[in-house]
Amino acid sequence: MTTAMTVFIALICVLLVLAILIQNPKGGGVDSTFGGNAANQMFGASKSADFIEKATWYLAFALFALCIITSLMVGGPDGSDTQLLTQ
Repeated sequence: MTTAMTVFIALICVLLVLAILIQNPKGGGVDSTFGGNAANQMFGASKSADFIEKATWYLAFALFALCIITSLMVGGPDGSDTQLLTQ
């Protein structure tokens, strides 16, 4: 189960990096990548930026929660590592 959680954490990390790299601090972001006015007419400038910003926050929260859950699964109640004891 720990391996599956590690794979989920790695996937969330990759998606979070991509979501952060898509954003542009100057306000262009996805809009300038797809060609300026055409993207604004297709997606809407503010809607695409809002979606990417929300996705970034959700991915960050998911990463935080998965890390906490995984650490609780791996560590024993007294702080010892249960996997090392069983091997």
